[in-house]
Amino acid sequence: MADAITALPSQTQVRWPRQFLLAGRLILGAVFVYAAYTKFRSPWMLFAMSINSYQILPEWAVTFVARTLPWFEMALGLLLLIGLKIRWTASAAASLLIFFFAAMLRAYFKNMGIDCGCFGFGERLGPLTLARDASLLVLAITLATVAFILPRRQP
Repeated sequence: MADAITALPSQTQVRWPRQFLLAGRLILGAVFVYAAYTKFRSPWMLFAMSINSYQILPEWAVTFVARTLPWFEMALGLLLLIGLKIRWTASAAASLLIFFFAAMLRAYFKNMGIDCGCFGFGERLGPLTLARDASLLVLAITLATVAFILPRRQP
């Protein structure tokens, strides 16, 4: 019986990961909500031009992504902010950021000289945008990992 009690993590051992989880999801959620907001503020065609400049998707897919991605980012950000299904929401955020970062790296190393499209139209893709998105990607992966490792709270 004593072994079972000592095997449980103490409150201080679980406190810092939960605090990280809260701070991380609030930061990441706010970034996704802000990214969606900036795209909603401008005509969707400007965002479509940013997507098309990556030269990855066919024209019909560019239109679809330009019209739907801001809604997905808003939903993802709100889910992170309210803390609903953190394991899966953080995993979805990490997956989306992996795709974004890979597309940005490809464009950067091909010297395409394009706009990032991350926060609407007009932000040049460069080392600072890559560093920012890499940081967000690391945060999202760490957040998803911590969410899966932590034991679920009992009601």
